Amino acid sequence: MELLTFVADGDIKKPLYHQLYEWIKREIRFGRIEPETRLPSKRKLASHLGLSQNTIQSAYSQLIEEGFVTSIEKRGYYVNRIDHLTQIDVAKNSVTSVSEEQIDPIRFDFSYQGVDPHVFPFGVWRKLTRDAINEYDKELLIQGDPKGHVDLRRSLAAYLYQSRGVSCTADQIVISSGIEFLFQILIQILDSTSTFGIENPGYEKLNVLFETNRARCIPLSVDAHGMQTDELQSCDVDVLCITPAHQFPSGCIMTINRRSHVLNWANQKSGRYIVEDDYDSEFKYSGRPVPALQGLDHNEKVIYIGAFSKSLSPAHRISYMVLPDHLMKRYNERMPFMICPVPVLNQKVLSVFMREGHFERHVNRMRTLYKKKREVLTREIKTLGAGVRVQGADTGLHLLLEVTNGMSEPELEKRAGKEGVRVNGISRYYFDKEMIPSVPKIVIGFARLSEREICDAVRALGRAWF
Repeated sequence: MELLTFVADGDIKKPLYHQLYEWIKREIRFGRIEPETRLPSKRKLASHLGLSQNTIQSAYSQLIEEGFVTSIEKRGYYVNRIDHLTQIDVAKNSVTSVSEEQIDPIRFDFSYQGVDPHVFPFGVWRKLTRDAINEYDKELLIQGDPKGHVDLRRSLAAYLYQSRGVSCTADQIVISSGIEFLFQILIQILDSTSTFGIENPGYEKLNVLFETNRARCIPLSVDAHGMQTDELQSCDVDVLCITPAHQFPSGCIMTINRRSHVLNWANQKSGRYIVEDDYDSEFKYSGRPVPALQGLDHNEKVIYIGAFSKSLSPAHRISYMVLPDHLMKRYNERMPFMICPVPVLNQKVLSVFMREGHFERHVNRMRTLYKKKREVLTREIKTLGAGVRVQGADTGLHLLLEVTNGMSEPELEKRAGKEGVRVNGISRYYFDKEMIPSVPKIVIGFARLSEREICDAVRALGRAWF
């Protein structure tokens, strides 16, 4: 082949060599340049197209690397025979620009996820991060302990004992990246025939997580005092997954009688365990914090899990699990391939953040802030009248609204959305849909909104619902 009819497009930012490479590849694929055709030499093609020989060389090298062209010494460049590629016509969705009508009209989001975005101690975190990046610290360049950095596990063990009454050592703790990862580990180390009992309503991803891992789960009812433990005797459950300190999403606290009941249930049979999810226990606004169930366990039946998503930020993706000694032994035997997914740098920074007292001060500051926000929220809700009733204990970063204005839950969500407020009904958190209450209930998270935004959002709900 003496010449190529390639024309460069100067209006696009793509390099010239890449344009030429794509053009020749396309011509080969569609048969317009036949197999065994000799391509023009670099010098001749560069002269013909007005390009540098380096540009031609880069295009040819890419074609050689992908197998479209072969370079034969002292003979030149030849097109290879390419197997026919089946072309499938796929309908493409047209992409349109975002118009005014497509912009999300939501101004206030009462999501239970997230934290206040204005109070994170960026200055302290930045300094600790700079200090942790030490050229003489080779730990930053190695894979690290599969269970997580030992300094962070030690800091966690001390903190959990002081704040939650959790009795453990650093060797019992596993650091991971999110509660979902921890449950994946539990499914692997517990008996494959285990049946999991989950709260109904409860954490919405839990049911999907068990199903995708082919683990059997049974929903158990929740009332104003937590999970109804009488159902445990009539169902075949081996592992009980609960949020006793602040049930999600009902907001209730499990009574001491029911805590004793679930511990006795676990002690009755080998292979029974309780997974205690202590997801927002740092934020109790009145009275003493409720001690963790793990601290009452003397028979290695409670698996304690928690995360920093509420106390620091969900963006950190740092969670942890306290395993009884015999389950930690099983973890070491069955999960030798595990690698801690949290970067070593992040773990080292958090460890120092906790050890130097910054974490405790930050939590105290956030507790005061969130308490004020909750007071503002409940005060504003009272102005809506008798048609809205607040439910849930004086703890955590969300509460429940029971709305008796004659609207259904979907209507409440839709009307709120029209006023620029996003709310979520409780029905999405029910696994057994037959147990959804007849009176609509709305989950209201308040951490991300300012006090002013909370006031404006509640007034908008008043316009939407009344």
